[in-house]
Amino acid sequence: MGPAGSPYAGGVFFLDIHFPHDYPFKPPKVTFKTRIYHCNINSNGGICLDILKDQWSPALTVSKVLLSICSLLTDPNPNDPLVGSIAQQLLADKEAHDKTAADWTKRYAQG
Repeated sequence: MGPAGSPYAGGVFFLDIHFPHDYPFKPPKVTFKTRIYHCNINSNGGICLDILKDQWSPALTVSKVLLSICSLLTDPNPNDPLVGSIAQQLLADKEAHDKTAADWTKRYAQG
């Protein structure tokens, strides 16, 4: 569910979680199956999130990973973007960015 107070509120987002054979010592591969307008999530559903890469810890649970992804929807990180053009728009015109993100949520993420 898109977090309240974000342009993704009201959206239902589907993710694919693949556990490698050496999990929990390696992070799961998490991708968005639902299209989303976000500077840290690319058109293939790839997510730029430190705990899914170099900050992974075997102590992290799937619940904590999903919570971190939810936090990313509320607080995007335009300083470490996967999609530079969306990050630039977020920094230059947050209102236009949020409108586009909300429009995509209505178009692609309505249950």
